[in-house]
Amino acid sequence: MKAGAASVPVPLEAKAEAPLRASAVAIEAGERLCIVATDTLTIPSDVLQAAAERIVVETGILSENLLICATHTHHAPCTIDIFGCVRDAGFCAGLGDAIVEAAVQACRALDEPEAEAEFCFCESQEATVGQNSRYLLRDGTIAWYSYRWEDVVRPTGPFDPDLPVLALKRPSGEMVATLFNHTVHNIGSLTQGAISPGFSGLAAQELERRHGGVAVFLPGAFGSTHNTSPFGTRERDLGVSTEECVHRIVGAVEQGLGRAEPVSTPSLAVLKRPFTYRLRSFDEEKEEAAVRYWAYTYEPESNMPGIFRDMRAAMAPVQGQERQTWLQLIRLGDVALVGVPGEIFAALGMEIRRRSPFRNTYVVGLANDTLGYIGDRDSYELGGYQLWAGGHSVSEPGTGETLVEEALGMLRELHDDAGAR
Repeated sequence: MKAGAASVPVPLEAKAEAPLRASAVAIEAGERLCIVATDTLTIPSDVLQAAAERIVVETGILSENLLICATHTHHAPCTIDIFGCVRDAGFCAGLGDAIVEAAVQACRALDEPEAEAEFCFCESQEATVGQNSRYLLRDGTIAWYSYRWEDVVRPTGPFDPDLPVLALKRPSGEMVATLFNHTVHNIGSLTQGAISPGFSGLAAQELERRHGGVAVFLPGAFGSTHNTSPFGTRERDLGVSTEECVHRIVGAVEQGLGRAEPVSTPSLAVLKRPFTYRLRSFDEEKEEAAVRYWAYTYEPESNMPGIFRDMRAAMAPVQGQERQTWLQLIRLGDVALVGVPGEIFAALGMEIRRRSPFRNTYVVGLANDTLGYIGDRDSYELGGYQLWAGGHSVSEPGTGETLVEEALGMLRELHDDAGAR
């Protein structure tokens, strides 16, 4: 196996508490693979597509062997026109260039004389910084923001605490790259209001300072989980601080690095397939009532009803139409990564993991596209902010279950192919 890695800062007009980066890891084991993660909320589809095309031309890597995802930090300049935010065109242009440059540098390192690397793996865990944040409240609604902690009845779904650690090292022991994955929203800056890579991005940069190489955070099935138990409540001091989140994530990754074992057969295989889904249809009166009730009850001064009304007006003419995106699977030995195009709920991610033929299977969210939140059918019935009709939630109920079944079919195909070889 050969490996290379690089990180490139995205140019910023304002000062950030830590760089926002595009970080890339390239691997060669029979064929070449490149994974790129960016410290942004999302990657706009036009920016992602243009960057991917440039990477293919400049590196020769196959397009199906390229995975590009965002880490979903809420503290970067805006990349999408949604919720009253205006896309930062300059930042997005610099983001595209940084994605390309990071991938080119990482792939170029594969051709260096000393590119040989060993792949090590361990499943660590961090169960204390996150929890399913879709709480049932006493009024029968699903929590989002500004509710009282005393009104919470229970979480309405699971939380996946597992934290896989994938390490690539030179024969000398020098670290090339550390990849880690966790299913929690990457929200939290050290300084309130500061531009930041979020607590997982801050943890990645601390890991680099301690262990060398490039550290890359890959977001998991985080759509229904947040990084503090009472996220969004008025009693915000009950939450785990950003500093503590960084400390705990770094500790969990370091435990994994300490126990990581070499993968005896670090073979590589990739599948990337189109995934067809439908844009959701919705009942305008029902959606309007749900948003208005929340705003009246929890934030009477907010313009949330108007914001969602505008989003639904844009969605109304295309209800029920088919669209196409991507599912991508990567196998490294007996470790399988499932790239999905959105913020899928933990229940769906855990279903993929539970039924996968590979012992070690993990979801990578916001991979190669974004459909916003992708919930399970039960969660659509419960409702709540994540699944109100809007630009942040565009796919119809059942999309998540279909995605799970298609991903499992691809996993079985990879597994059978590996067995045949």
